[in-house]
Amino acid sequence: MIRVTRDHVIYAFSKEDKPAAFAEPGQCVEFETYDCYQGVMLREGSSFGDFDRRFGNPATGPLYVRGAMPGDTLKIEIQKLEVGPVGILDIGGSSGALKEAFAGREPVIKRLCVRDGVIDYEGIAVAAKPMIGVIGVAPAGEPVGTLTPMNHGGNMDCTRIEEGAVLYLPVSVQGALLSVGDFHAIMGEGEVANCGVEIEGRTVLKVDVLRQTGISWPMVENGERWIAIACGDTLDDAAHKAVEQMFWFLCQKMGLSEVDAGMLLDMAGDLMICQIVNPQKTVRMEVPKWLVHSMQEKGRKGQ
Repeated sequence: MIRVTRDHVIYAFSKEDKPAAFAEPGQCVEFETYDCYQGVMLREGSSFGDFDRRFGNPATGPLYVRGAMPGDTLKIEIQKLEVGPVGILDIGGSSGALKEAFAGREPVIKRLCVRDGVIDYEGIAVAAKPMIGVIGVAPAGEPVGTLTPMNHGGNMDCTRIEEGAVLYLPVSVQGALLSVGDFHAIMGEGEVANCGVEIEGRTVLKVDVLRQTGISWPMVENGERWIAIACGDTLDDAAHKAVEQMFWFLCQKMGLSEVDAGMLLDMAGDLMICQIVNPQKTVRMEVPKWLVHSMQEKGRKGQ
């Protein structure tokens, strides 16, 4: 298996990055990652004074996928996702919805043991739900920092990007240049205060190339749902994009009529906040696969 170690990290997604490894479509690749603080905060007694924020959210990569060309879609199956033994949970006055509550106070940092799928929060057992916070490909234009989500992916902080899910990313440059990082042992929906339980780890991804799909934003599927991910300067902006993107997907890719697609979204579409702590907010729109398939069948019978 191809292995990309965390000796190869980026801090911005860029078409100029030199590949750390090469893969053929259909191959599996293992990525080893740092936590978002590049391991600096794992040491007892360390503080934010020890951390250079220029090196936040390191992503391992990039991986060059042979045959991937602009206009294609990179299909990424998350086959395995494992996290390290210690997670970092911190809170302060720098970001999120609680900035005013914590303004002027020293940040609080907790180092939490993670073992056998359980997070130990001061004697309270919390079931871990590992996820990938940063995963993306190189954009066609200027570099985009790994703290920022956009249509190339990036810092989406979407809890649905987990083991067993399939992520689809639009390819903008030859080879796609895929990079991965910022794992969380668990993160609440919305990432409302500051962060999830930030943690290092490893993931095994199967990469493939879909030709000219016409989809220009990230999408996820799992066993039950289709999910469209959007970002914007405000939550309203991101929410409208997520709804519009799912509507387009249902009509153009799933073959539903505009009326059926709109009514499906009203009946069973779930609009959910991924994160509010970054300048670009991330929102997702989810629909159940069974209802999409039922409406497809209804449409075929009506023809």
